[in-house]
Formats: sequence, structure tokens, C-alpha cells
Amino acid sequence: MDAVRVENLVKRYGKIEALRGINFRITPGELFALLGPNGAGKTTTIRILCGLTRPTAGKAYFYGVDVFQRPVAAKKMAGLVPQTINLDLELTVFENLLIHGLLFGLSKNEISQQGRQLLRFAELLERKNHKVRTLSGGMRRRLLIIRALLHRPRILFLDEPTVGLDPHIRRRLWGLIKRIQQQGTTILLTTHYIEEAEFLADRVAFLDEGRFITEDTPQALIARLGEFAVDVVREKGLETKYFPNREEAEKFALTLAEKAETVTIRRVNLEDAFVYFTGRKV
Repeated sequence: MDAVRVENLVKRYGKIEALRGINFRITPGELFALLGPNGAGKTTTIRILCGLTRPTAGKAYFYGVDVFQRPVAAKKMAGLVPQTINLDLELTVFENLLIHGLLFGLSKNEISQQGRQLLRFAELLERKNHKVRTLSGGMRRRLLIIRALLHRPRILFLDEPTVGLDPHIRRRLWGLIKRIQQQGTTILLTTHYIEEAEFLADRVAFLDEGRFITEDTPQALIARLGEFAVDVVREKGLETKYFPNREEAEKFALTLAEKAETVTIRRVNLEDAFVYFTGRKV
């Protein structure tokens, strides 16, 4: 059974189509990433699946449970980490977990035991009784993630969880996210950071203007173009050509070097695939 199944999901705001009939499936334990620029429909997808926005059309299921017909049962299976930090800054770290747990019907004993384990997991146990306003941005993001895990969801939705963080903190969060997945949690991640999707995701879907352009593993999407790229700087801008091996890339680059072109040889990455398939940059 699929952990998440989405069928022909549509969302319109007046004449604006935020989602134009997207379809996808996520297998249990998989980390599936939606990659696209701002306004592509990533957050709209998560808001619909988490019951925060009503769809115009379409169906969605969590482990066979109809998300729109049985919203309470579906929400019990899901944890959400939003873009915005919606913690109560004047409460302590543990008090934020306590309120979340009580809302999900957990006993204080369950919250205490599970909360302690999660705080240790996120390296926040020593901050348990500190007010949230004293935490750094990275600590607050970690707290958001473990708060979403408190009620033991089978599916975790991460809506651009590292936005605005510096590279060092982002990589620490990547490690936390991978550890969560290794414990069996299914994850749907939205991001506009190319390297984040390439590092974390088992599969990536390119989303642009409410449509799925293509989806596959990061490695397979890159392989469709080739192994090496040659960037050529011309008067009209940057041009990139792709080659199956380094020998062919070097042969092409040498012909341009004789014409005094500015040439760079490098490995193909996921950003190349996104630009190639969508015709635009993230």
C-alpha cells in the first residue's frame, strides 16, 4: 500500500490555477521531494494534504485512508513542519511540546517520555526548560521538527524546513532528517534548494506553475543529460552542453578554447536537469 497517493489534485484561486491536476505516489519509508521555484505550488500541495486548504478537485490517501472524507483519521497519521516558525516564543521548549501533545490526545506521561527521547535525538535536551526566544534559528527549526514527531506520525511533511538558515545549520538539519527517515518515517519535502533535494531525496518531482514536469531519482534525472557538462560564456550569455563522458567533453572544450571562448568542464548536477526539463532556474 502507498503511504501517500494523490490523484488529479487541482486548486484554483479565482482564475489562478495553483495546481493543475498533479498525480504522485510515495512508498512507505521513502523521502519524496517537490522541487521548484516560489509560486510553483509546493506549499499549496502540503496545505491541502494536511487539511489546511480545500482542494478544487482531486483525491488523496494516506495508507488507504481518504484524506478529504476522513480528515481526522488522516491527520493522526501526519506531522507538519511549516515554513514559518509558529512556536510560542514565551514558553519553554518542553511547554511547546506539551501543548502539541495534549492537542493530539497524548497523556502527560507519554509526552514526557516521548518528548525527552526526541529532545535528546535533536540535541536539545539541555535546553528543555529554556524559553524558545533564547534559541538560535537552527535550534528552533530542530524543535519544530521534533514537535511534529511527538505523536509518532507515519508521514512527515517538511515545507522548506531549512529556508533562511546558513549552510552549516542546514547540513545539521539534513542529518536529522535522514535519521528520521531511517527510523521508517515517510517524508514529503518541499524545497527550492537544489543541493537539498539532491542529497536527501529518494525521488524528486520537478514542479513548475502547478504542473509536474517530470519525476525520478536524482541520479536518474542527472543521467538523462549525461555525466559531464561544458559551460561556455558567450556575449549573449551562458550556454551549456552535456556529454556522456569526460573525454567527449574535453574534446568539445578544446575546439572552443582555440576560439578564445571561456570554457568550464564540470559534472552534471540536479540543477542542470531542472533547467533542462523546465526551461527555467529554481
